[in-house]
Amino acid sequence: MAKVTRDDVARLAGTSTAVVSYVINNGPRPVAPATRERVLAAIKELGYRPDRVAQAMASRRTDLIGLIIPDARQPFFGEMAHAVEQAASERGKMVLVGNTDYVAEREVHYLRAFLGMRVSGLILVSHALNDLAAAEIEAWDARVVLLHERPEAIDDVAVATDDLGGAELAVRHLLEHGYEYVACMGGIAETPAVGDPVSDHVEGWRRAMDAAGISTEGRLFEALYNRYDAYQTALTILSGPERPPAIFCSTDDQAIGLLRAARELRIDVPGELAVAGFDDIKEAALTDPPLTTVASDRPAMARAAVDLVLDDGLRVAGARRERLKVFPSRLVTRHSCGCA
Repeated sequence: MAKVTRDDVARLAGTSTAVVSYVINNGPRPVAPATRERVLAAIKELGYRPDRVAQAMASRRTDLIGLIIPDARQPFFGEMAHAVEQAASERGKMVLVGNTDYVAEREVHYLRAFLGMRVSGLILVSHALNDLAAAEIEAWDARVVLLHERPEAIDDVAVATDDLGGAELAVRHLLEHGYEYVACMGGIAETPAVGDPVSDHVEGWRRAMDAAGISTEGRLFEALYNRYDAYQTALTILSGPERPPAIFCSTDDQAIGLLRAARELRIDVPGELAVAGFDDIKEAALTDPPLTTVASDRPAMARAAVDLVLDDGLRVAGARRERLKVFPSRLVTRHSCGCA
């Protein structure tokens, strides 16, 4: 059976091959709705499949978006990646995902690989963008949107949630329950101080405590972001002589590790220990007890990031654009804090 070509589609639709290209590529010129419908009907009837490789060679762009994240095994990043993939699919794009495992060299590796594939744009969730990665982005003049974190190494467009305000909400809520003070499980000491969500969560905790006139000295504990290392850290904290009455965790994954440690040590939550997290991953509603946390609108953030990275004005010099799009945080109260 002969391969169906663009000429065949144009002939059946009663139009030119250029118009067929405009329909397939959504531009660059507009097509009348009636003509578009004829072209789409012809494509469906003939079973035409565009040659994506040829399209990429002609336009020097592919239908791919590169997404670089720290670790898809962590539920927050897995859910974020899924939301980006759904948003990209709505725009007719596919997503390539690279996991850096918080290693700067792997981040640079994926940057070079994805940019070398001529992706339409990059969505970057960077733990701490280094100078080499920033130079790579500048050298390729790449379309980049920073998602969830706002590294200061490059001056680019970012989509984030109100991490600082959300943390304040959670800590104020715990204090309103009457707990003497709230301890904080933050990140590790090497965590960057600017643009990093966990650093903002810690700062929000400090502000809420300061506003209540309560000291934070000796009440900040370092922990990695995943539940497994947080569990080990929590065993030490909860076994100590001065066990906190309440703990705010910078991530839900940390809080899940903390809840497991409390269960093993036979510490009643929330009777003897109140817990709150941040992210509202799906699992937070199923913990025992269900976890009070702070939610961000990940689907809306993903759509915003995809729309921005595909925006033709993103790389135009002097173009008016929103440098930072911040989505509000929302407190989700469940039983771990003491709420009914």
